[in-house]
Amino acid sequence: MEGKKIRLRVPGTSANCGPGFDSLGLACSIYNELELTLLHEPKLVIELEGDGAEDIPKDGRNIVWRSVQFLLERAGQKEAFPGAVIRMKNQVPLSRGLGSSAAAIVAGLKGANVLIGNHFNRRELLQFATEIEGHPDNVAPAIFGGFTVSIMSRGKAESLSFVPKLRMQMVVAVPNFPLSTRTARQALPKQVPMQDAVFNIGRASMLVAALLRGNEHFLRHAFEDALHQPYRMPLVPGMKSVFYAARKAGALGAALSGAGPCLIAFVLERDHCAEQVGEAMVQAFREHEVQAEYLILDLDLKGAHILNQEL
Repeated sequence: MEGKKIRLRVPGTSANCGPGFDSLGLACSIYNELELTLLHEPKLVIELEGDGAEDIPKDGRNIVWRSVQFLLERAGQKEAFPGAVIRMKNQVPLSRGLGSSAAAIVAGLKGANVLIGNHFNRRELLQFATEIEGHPDNVAPAIFGGFTVSIMSRGKAESLSFVPKLRMQMVVAVPNFPLSTRTARQALPKQVPMQDAVFNIGRASMLVAALLRGNEHFLRHAFEDALHQPYRMPLVPGMKSVFYAARKAGALGAALSGAGPCLIAFVLERDHCAEQVGEAMVQAFREHEVQAEYLILDLDLKGAHILNQEL
């Protein structure tokens, strides 16, 4: 017997933003769409189209379904809806550093939550998503939109969302190879020098302050990082050259998007240089024998939101 149905859209995200390792994130205008129907019978149907459709599991391992079950169990309604029909349209590239797993998790949680009458608020959804994902830097912007600053305090995620006073665009160079978050994590040292920690604290603080004040001058060095990007550079051939090419073409700065391999450059909308920056980044990758394409994205301000629902 078919139950309730909903359609929603979740943005892709970029975490770290350079110096904000595991704490800063943003939502961008590339989306996954989910149509979710909860069933009163133990039947699971998963239909996928778009990026990664051939690689994503269509059985009980599917992360959207696992997230739906997680929320229903927390609400005490798992037995009421033992099945579902899940239809996904994916634009967010898989395993590229644009938050594909976070988008799937948030889609499942929010879709199920709405269908049971919004049993949980967005702060509670953030906790659930963080439990599933392991850290809040990608799931927070997927839920709230905008830029987010997230911390963990006594096992709980706290996230603050804000909108910069500068109208910015993100130019994302997408290389033609995936990079698992696990591999990227394994490249990191267990300890870092004090001077590198201070380097990042200053730049992360300057980045947030400059965005909130709308002062572009202080953004010129604010995207630099010493904690994770130097160690991950060997995993993304040409990364340093792509950064240089982006800045030379007019970007304020560039960074590894999440765990990579996507590289993200930040440009001012009024400078009208996004296409030049994208072409320069792709060319720099090409010179290192990496094929890539580029996306020009805006900041998403809504986060996960409903398209329509049938109750």
